Amino acid sequence: MTAIYPTPREDAPLVVFDFDHTLYDGDSGSHLFAWLIRRNPLRLLAALLATPVLGPLVALLPTRRRGISGYVWIATFGLHRARDFNKVIDRYVLTHEADIRRRLLPVALEVFAAHRLAGDRVVVATGAPPELARAILTFVAHQGVPVIGSEVGPCLGAVIATRHCHNEEKMRMLRERGYAGIAIAYSDSSADLPLLLAARAPVVVNPKASRVAYFRQVLPPGTPVLNWGCVDRAGDPV
Repeated sequence: MTAIYPTPREDAPLVVFDFDHTLYDGDSGSHLFAWLIRRNPLRLLAALLATPVLGPLVALLPTRRRGISGYVWIATFGLHRARDFNKVIDRYVLTHEADIRRRLLPVALEVFAAHRLAGDRVVVATGAPPELARAILTFVAHQGVPVIGSEVGPCLGAVIATRHCHNEEKMRMLRERGYAGIAIAYSDSSADLPLLLAARAPVVVNPKASRVAYFRQVLPPGTPVLNWGCVDRAGDPV
C-alpha cells in the first residue's frame, strides 16, 4: 500500500537529504553513465582512450568536475537536448529496477518516510541528474518529493552538466528555490560541508572512513556519524 503523506505546512521543518551514498548505496550518476558507455562500442573505445587523461583529473578533487564532464560527454554523445537525456534516464531506471532497488538503503528510506509522515518539508539535493533521483524514488512511493540536482544542456553533440549541484553551489540552488532555514541535513560527503554547517542538526551518514575524523573536527560536538547500510563505508551502525 502506498503511504499517504500529509502536505507540509509552509513553516514545517526543512529537511534536506543528499542522494548518493545517503539514500542510495553508490554513485547513481556513475552507474548511469557507465551503462551508457558500455552499451555502445564506440563510446567504450573513446572512454578507454581518454582514461589516461580523464582518470587523473577525476582522482584529484580540484579537477574532478572536469574529468567527470569528459566521461559524461562521451556517454551522452548523440543526445542533443535535456529532454532526450531524461528519456534515456527513464529507460535505464526501468531496465535496471531490480539492481536499483537493492541499492536503496532500507534504514535511509525509513528515516526519509518518517520525516514525510511527520509533515516535514523534505527535499533531495543531489549532484546526480534530478530526473534520475526522481525516477528511482518513484520505486519506493516517494514521488512528489522536490529534487534539486545538476542541470544539463547541449554541448558539442552531447549533453553535459551546465550547473553542478555540488558544494556551495548546492546551497545557492536550494536558496534560489526558496529553501532556507534548514533544520536537518543528511549527507555522506565532505563536499556537502556547506549544507551540513547550514543545518541546525547535521547528520553524517555513510562517510568514507578517512573523513570521519575531519567531520568530527569541523561539525558541532555530538553530530551523529551513522552507517545506514553501506558496507564499504564508516559510521556507527544503526
